[in-house]
Amino acid sequence: MADVKTAPADMDPWETGKLGRDEQFVECAPEELRREIDEALELQMVSMRLQKDLISILKVIAEYRGIGYQPLIRDVLGRFARAEIILIAKEAQEKKKALEALEQECAERKQRKRA
Repeated sequence: MADVKTAPADMDPWETGKLGRDEQFVECAPEELRREIDEALELQMVSMRLQKDLISILKVIAEYRGIGYQPLIRDVLGRFARAEIILIAKEAQEKKKALEALEQECAERKQRKRA
């Protein structure tokens, strides 16, 4: 039996191009399959306009990271959204604490006036 070597997970031969990247062999998946994939991954198509220089920079970063630029954009947006929601939650918590402290101070002032 032949000795079969497997590539490390981070060295996918499709991603590295080892199995080829000739456009003549490229074929789009059927629409039904694309819909099933999008549904399974909970993906939704969006359209947006970005500056050409930003796209160029993102493509350079994506190539350096070994991924496509659209998955990079998805990752960047996901990271931003998670960080922003955490920041919003912290700000809301700080506002709540400040309001509670203010209410406590007002209650103490009322008690001192009564005394």
